Amino acid sequence: MARAATTTDAFNAVAEPRRRQILDLLAAGERSVTDLVAAMGVVQPLVSKHLRVLREVGLVEVREEGRQRMYRLNGAPLKPIYDWVRAYEDTWNRRFDLMDAVLEDLKEQEDVDDHD
Repeated sequence: MARAATTTDAFNAVAEPRRRQILDLLAAGERSVTDLVAAMGVVQPLVSKHLRVLREVGLVEVREEGRQRMYRLNGAPLKPIYDWVRAYEDTWNRRFDLMDAVLEDLKEQEDVDDHD
């Protein structure tokens, strides 16, 4: 089966680490391309390329402010990702509970060994 284009949905779009970095930056508030370039430490054409992909899937919105383009996060398209990941929450919680139990046993054993 052919791989879906990165512009078809949020799942594919956020698979790229730099696009996730852009989303993280925009989660704090609206930013210009210049701000994003400075924060990411990469060249402007690369940031613009990733912003285009994020706009095409609806994760980023843009508005003109004078000569600048201001970008902001649109979190609604992330909901399917959140819903999918949330299905694994019980599994993670069980594993963390088991890890807590093992760590508590190790701590108790260490305390017993220290008192011997």
